Amino acid sequence: MFQTFLKDESGAQVVEYALLIAVISILLIIALRPLATGTNLGDLVARVVTCLGGVECD
Repeated sequence: MFQTFLKDESGAQVVEYALLIAVISILLIIALRPLATGTNLGDLVARVVTCLGGVECD
């Protein structure tokens, strides 16, 4: 699969994949932003783990 990707010469598909990744990244940032209580990334990760663990999140 990776070798096929490297041999692929169509530039339009690469641009489409890049745009898709960019849109998904932006959506994830927007979705996770309310979970951030501070500037520490460790706090964000701990909060996400807590919320995914079935504990009620505020």
